Amino acid sequence: MIKAELVNKLSVKTGVERKVISAVIETFMETVKISLEKGENVYLREFGTFAIKEKAEKKARNIVKTSDGYVTTTITVPAHTVPSFKPAKKFIERVKKNN
Repeated sequence: MIKAELVNKLSVKTGVERKVISAVIETFMETVKISLEKGENVYLREFGTFAIKEKAEKKARNIVKTSDGYVTTTITVPAHTVPSFKPAKKFIERVKKNN
């Protein structure tokens, strides 16, 4: 499902105009992004948690295709942070039950 389909479904279920639903979804996503940028997690009971994860420095392979074949070099990926989503237990159970 894409965002437009979500907007349509919510509009039909609630009877609220699509423009309003779209604005609410955009505001929700922007609020989550801003919270994560500040290092704050977002907890939605029985749905899940949007959080920041710290990734350690690691070694990786960079594979480049040349006219002679492939050349592999080792590079270092620096430590960094990434956004993540961890679904709630009830959410996981519901998905498992219905699939």
